[in-house]
Amino acid sequence: MDVLGSALNKYISCRTKVFNWKDSLSVPSKTALALATALLIGACAQIRFHLPGTPVPVTGQVFAVLLCGALLGTGYGALSLAFYLGLGYAGVPLFTGFSAGSAALIGVTGGYLVGFLPAVLFIGFAVKQQSLKSPLNLILIMLGGVGIIYYFGAMQFAAFTGAGLSQTISHAVLPFILFDIGKAVAAGSLAYALLPGNPQ
Repeated sequence: MDVLGSALNKYISCRTKVFNWKDSLSVPSKTALALATALLIGACAQIRFHLPGTPVPVTGQVFAVLLCGALLGTGYGALSLAFYLGLGYAGVPLFTGFSAGSAALIGVTGGYLVGFLPAVLFIGFAVKQQSLKSPLNLILIMLGGVGIIYYFGAMQFAAFTGAGLSQTISHAVLPFILFDIGKAVAAGSLAYALLPGNPQ
């Protein structure tokens, strides 16, 4: 038990030092960190597979976006997503399937991409308001972020396909719920383990 306790104390100390270091970075360094996170989101976007009956793929983007909001916070988390969307729009192949350009943002699935930014803003703000006494708080925040992404994704899906409410939900929301609940649980649990100040 002494060995485990010592290892846990070292982990907590190291975690706190890492976040203190991050918070003490200069603005250019924090901006570079936000850019690196945007590139990581782009890498996670390439983890994808399609489900039958919907043009919307399941990707690793959502997990990375949720974690970005929790770990970088509102300001630099939003900057990271602005980098991601801006670079993708400008032609850097960061979107799923190494796609890029305006078509990815204004097409049938573009609403999900647009929804990443408000989701990160929500998560960053909500995490800052929480005492984070249990991973459940973070998981619920992550689920709120997923709901925001769904809202923007479903609205744009309906606008571009002319689908009604029930068809939009059945094609743009329901097929992904279990996957995204899993991502929210994983992202919330990992953020709880990484964020400083949480009781173990």
